[in-house]
Amino acid sequence: MLQPQDLPERVTEALRGVVDPELGDDIVSLGMMRSVTATPEGEVVAEIALTIASCPLRTQLKDDVERAVRTVPGVTAVEVRTGVMSQSERSELMSRARLRAQERSELATDLPPTCRVLAIASGKGGVGKSSVTVNLAVALAARGHSVGVLDADVWGHSVPRLLGVEGEINARNKKMVPLERPVSPSAGVGEGGVVRVISMGFLADEDTAIMWRGLVLNRAVQHFLEDVAWGDLDYLLVDLPPGTGDIQMGLARMLPRTEVLVVTTPPLAAQKVAGRAADMARKGHLRVAGVIENMSPFVCEHGEEYALFGRGGGERLAAEIGVPLIAEIPLHPDASAAGDAGEPVALGDGPLAQVFGAIADRILTEIAPPIEMAGCTARMLERVEQALG
Repeated sequence: MLQPQDLPERVTEALRGVVDPELGDDIVSLGMMRSVTATPEGEVVAEIALTIASCPLRTQLKDDVERAVRTVPGVTAVEVRTGVMSQSERSELMSRARLRAQERSELATDLPPTCRVLAIASGKGGVGKSSVTVNLAVALAARGHSVGVLDADVWGHSVPRLLGVEGEINARNKKMVPLERPVSPSAGVGEGGVVRVISMGFLADEDTAIMWRGLVLNRAVQHFLEDVAWGDLDYLLVDLPPGTGDIQMGLARMLPRTEVLVVTTPPLAAQKVAGRAADMARKGHLRVAGVIENMSPFVCEHGEEYALFGRGGGERLAAEIGVPLIAEIPLHPDASAAGDAGEPVALGDGPLAQVFGAIADRILTEIAPPIEMAGCTARMLERVEQALG
């Protein structure tokens, strides 16, 4: 039976699932958790230490801590306090960051330290994960950002067709150059951005089966990270294959600053399978940034709603794993037609374009805002990696 006096220990364990997205490790291991106290009534106070008072991740970390604490049985209220590290604490953090950088130093990429890596994951196939990846990339680019898309679904690559991008991969300075699709600005944005794409679909015929085992698949993804001239990206979206296999585990090892968005559909069965993808991410010390529900109830032109696949799966999953439900994307015939035509629905002005625009806005302002180099750990990490050569 759970005892009230055990609550701080259980809360601390839950906080190992809160990952600093710039350093790629959990806040407990990094020494950012100062204290956890709890009353017999279940009221918890958690204090985290930031490297500087103006840390740009302050709000995100506070929100992640609060959500993680609320998932612990017996917690009735949460207060998250923030403090600032002393010089000795910052030095200790640098030592841990140096060790973390050494662990991942085998994989050298062109990705700048300020590039946020978002892996789009699902527990099972057929939930529209690739469609979500492509349309989110376009929506972010329409807001003036440079966005990379790595099609890590080597067996089931579909990103080139969904984006309407085709051609051959060229090399520059012994590195592959991604194919590009410029994106016009959305309303209120001064200039548009660009989507840069790497996929096995550019290297193999669309109708040819890729019959590779796990180690070879992982090596292909490693090449797509190491041997690609990605340029100055703000975001890299990784379209993962469904499930919790070799590629997912390999990505956690190769790029530990990856953050995960889990895509599910409304049915309970899909929700439970998607929960395994979130569990795998956390076991790999990756931050689970949120849940997106696809194929939500369809609203016809007369205003009637039809829950063809049920309802509530995304909300239940988000509550279960303690992360925000970012959006519910309704079923709409425009989605499949746009994908077949290679014109992402987010490029238009219909209801789905508005939904993906809202998702992009929430990513940019709340879920995974752009990292400024003046930030607390980003600049520290850059110095560590430079020192390691």
